[in-house]
Amino acid sequence: MVLLWKLISLLPFMSCSTGEETLHGPIFIQEPYDTTYSMDSANPEILLNCTAKGYPLPYYRWKQNGTDIDLTMSYHYRLVGGSLAINNPHKKQDIGTYQCLATNSFGTILSRKAKLQFAYLENFETKTRSTVSVREGQGVVLLCGPPPHYGGLSYTWIFNNNTLYVQEDSRRFVSQETGNLYIAKVEPSDVGNYTCVVTNSEAEQSVRGPPTPLTLRSDGVMGEYEPKIEVRFPETTYAAKGSSVKLECFALGNPVPSISWKRSDGNSLTKKIEHNKTKGVLEIPDVQQEDEGSYECVAGNSRGRNIARGQLFVYALPEWDKKIQNAFLSLYDSLFWECKAKGKPSPSYSWLKNGQPLTSEERIQIENGTLIIPMLNMSDSGLYQCVAENKYGTIYANAELRVIAAAPDFSKNPVKQMSVVQVGGEVTIGCKPNASPRAVINWRKGSEVLRQNKRVILLEDGSLRLYNVTKSDAGVYTCIATNQFGVARNSGNLIVKERTVITIPPSNMDVTVGESIVLPCQVSHDPSVDVVFTWSFNGKRIDFNRGIHHLERIGRESVGDLMIRNIQLHHSGKYVCMVQTSLDSRSATVDIIVRGPPEDVKVEHISSTTAVLSWKSGIDNNSPVQIYSIQTRTPFSVGWQAVATVPEVINGRTHKATVVDLSPWVDYEFRVVASNSVGIGEPSRPSALLKTKAAVPVVAPTNVSGGGGSRSELVITWEPVPEELQNGEGFGYIVMLRPLGSITWTKAVVASVEASKYVYRNESITPLSPFEVKVGVYNNEGEGTLSSISIVYSGEDEPQIAPAGASALSVSAAEVEVSWQPIAWNRHTGRVLGYEVLYWTDDPKESTAGKVRVNGNVTAKNITGLKANTVYFATVRAYNTAGTGPSSTPVNVTTKKSPPSQPPANIAWKLSNSKICLNWEHVKTMENESEVLGYKILYRQNRHSKTHILETNNTSAELLVPFEEDYLIEIRTVSDGGDGSSSEEIRIPKISSLSSGAIKMSQRVNHILTSGIPLLSSVLITLLLDD
Repeated sequence: MVLLWKLISLLPFMSCSTGEETLHGPIFIQEPYDTTYSMDSANPEILLNCTAKGYPLPYYRWKQNGTDIDLTMSYHYRLVGGSLAINNPHKKQDIGTYQCLATNSFGTILSRKAKLQFAYLENFETKTRSTVSVREGQGVVLLCGPPPHYGGLSYTWIFNNNTLYVQEDSRRFVSQETGNLYIAKVEPSDVGNYTCVVTNSEAEQSVRGPPTPLTLRSDGVMGEYEPKIEVRFPETTYAAKGSSVKLECFALGNPVPSISWKRSDGNSLTKKIEHNKTKGVLEIPDVQQEDEGSYECVAGNSRGRNIARGQLFVYALPEWDKKIQNAFLSLYDSLFWECKAKGKPSPSYSWLKNGQPLTSEERIQIENGTLIIPMLNMSDSGLYQCVAENKYGTIYANAELRVIAAAPDFSKNPVKQMSVVQVGGEVTIGCKPNASPRAVINWRKGSEVLRQNKRVILLEDGSLRLYNVTKSDAGVYTCIATNQFGVARNSGNLIVKERTVITIPPSNMDVTVGESIVLPCQVSHDPSVDVVFTWSFNGKRIDFNRGIHHLERIGRESVGDLMIRNIQLHHSGKYVCMVQTSLDSRSATVDIIVRGPPEDVKVEHISSTTAVLSWKSGIDNNSPVQIYSIQTRTPFSVGWQAVATVPEVINGRTHKATVVDLSPWVDYEFRVVASNSVGIGEPSRPSALLKTKAAVPVVAPTNVSGGGGSRSELVITWEPVPEELQNGEGFGYIVMLRPLGSITWTKAVVASVEASKYVYRNESITPLSPFEVKVGVYNNEGEGTLSSISIVYSGEDEPQIAPAGASALSVSAAEVEVSWQPIAWNRHTGRVLGYEVLYWTDDPKESTAGKVRVNGNVTAKNITGLKANTVYFATVRAYNTAGTGPSSTPVNVTTKKSPPSQPPANIAWKLSNSKICLNWEHVKTMENESEVLGYKILYRQNRHSKTHILETNNTSAELLVPFEEDYLIEIRTVSDGGDGSSSEEIRIPKISSLSSGAIKMSQRVNHILTSGIPLLSSVLITLLLDD
């Protein structure tokens, strides 16, 4: 009971969360890393970084060499956030391995290890170095002997206190491993003092050793000798994957040896490998596993060679392949964690819980990278770390284990409120409450406890599954979840509906091209669900919204039939009717075979003259081919045209024929069409484009005629021959002409494909002389056919005589009539085809001129559209095909004044039986307007378009009209200048629409003159009815 109380008391803490951050254990954001501190550094403090996130916020501790650091020694240690600051570091006290621990209420995690080292570089001993004496030509090694230090060193040498360092070349080499200077062959210029300079970049220091004198012995010169390798790379070298490694090799010898490198295991050196100037250093950047192997350095000269060999081994720090992940498990659940890491050598594994080592015990099983706890209890909650380690490094994978205890709760995963299933189907109602430990599940339908049987199955996850559902299974189902901390219930409703069944499915059909068929698809379904029908053809859905030809959906609600109108060969295939509801789907498949004409006929070969064609039979669609026909297409034809062949009738067993009667020098395409008892099949694909050979043209130009032109000219015209009838290149025309009655022909060549006219000039030609003319054709193959003879007249002179008796008469303000006497002409005076009237004004501000023509013997012409009250001049001249003749003497005429601009006003009318009496005021004209000679009354029935006109010299009139409907009347003035303005239109209603008595009406209308000046007039209409 005590354990139970403790478990329950933890529930609020385990499950609560803030609005901003969820409760969780520490997670490292920043961990310490290896640090080297220069003992001569101006910074008096070392900072080892450590930052973790977590809620509640974590607090921090540190370990040095596995021992907790007492952070109360504030003068030496202090925390900056989670980072450790070491004040005034001391080498003996502070050197070692450090780890950070971050802790909150969920547990503790331990950081990776970080080494703290102290870099320093002491001075050389001041002891004088002995002189090194060698013979000229001998090799020598000058030792550096670096002083005590920590941190990586680099070496250079100074010669005779010169600030310039000794330059390395094939004869001199400075080893960065030992610091020694190697001179392969000493020369007299090498004599002097050599000083070794050592630099420690981490300690930020550089020191010089005592000088070493080098002298030459006087007992002779050293003879030649074979190379002696003094600088050897180790027999075994270890390099981390991804790092850079340098192998050194240098030899003494006379002559100076050359250095070369290779792999002794048979592999070639990779392109990334670099050499220094002397080739004394082989550098391998970004070392990978394939770089592992045997390497050798070969030093050679004319006296021999020497070899140094060594093995390069590549190691790899551990890397995670699989990390452990946070686990939130219920009480009594089991835990299985596995972590995997790769590295070279293979890493070993250990486990930590809350920063402390975890070992196998009765409840906990640990083996390599696996951790198993078969039955969890609350004490197992905490922060766990899987540690993978080899001799080169250690890595940590962190995860939180949270053991949860809680009563069943449906708030996050309630039972589905409504489940729908069809009769005969199956349904699963889920029940997955949150509960720790896992809840025991029971089900009720209404008040009845459900027992498992063949139709009712309780699944392992607590869900309820019903098979072969019936209508009686509908109802409310309740899931009851129980564990030691409580009981929870949640319910959902099961609705059972009728199944969808295709009652009238489509059936396989065998039809003929051109027929129309209906594929039925009718269903029975639950009335509460909607049905959607879709059809597919050969696996592709038919989209009826795209307006597909031939296919149409018919029917509604439970009917989804498909109609195929005028069925074609390509409609053969598999049709599927798919019926979809919100609950289920059904489908019915049918095969449609369309029997019809054959298809896929192909043209195989075409000759270059008459076309010889061959083809292969296509699919006959169950009806053998009876006849083949051949069609052609050219750039000049309208679509495909049937052609004559040999044989004339091509039966279904023949697959070769010759096409005849083709036009020469024309591009042709051919195709073949097959037909059988059912009909005509699809045509074959067109053949390749082919031009027939050239030939002499055989079609002569048509519509040969002419005439006109100037004096001494004969103009000949014709209709050009179309391109498809020209029969070859170099096409042109031949023109033959001779005077009527002559024997000899004159020949002319027109070398233009598009020519349609030829002008023959000869001063001896008399006007209007008849000629016989014919036009032929030719091309590069020769001259072709000539047209039949046509009679064409030569050009003529313009008329030589001016018309007489010209006069002009004013008709109205905008019209005059010009008249004249006809000309009696002959061949010498020039033919007359008609007359041309020219007219103009003398007003310099508004020059108006124009001309009009009349044909034949017409001797008068009315000119309209003129300006009122204006003097016009006119003259007349004759014309023919050669031009116009001399003009008559000008005559003048003045157009009449403008018609009155004011309409009749104050119109009164009286209606009696079928008579209308009208009265109006006389219109007074202005000075520049024609006098009023009379008036016109225009009247028509309301629904008729025909207008009647009555003219009078008085200001009154009577109209006798039948009054079957309304009448529309208007009045306008008449003058010499023409008709004037009309009054407003008056509507006189039919008698039946008027009541007895007298009705007076007045109407005022505003008129706007075109000049923009407003003029107000009134029209008074008075209606008087007889008693």
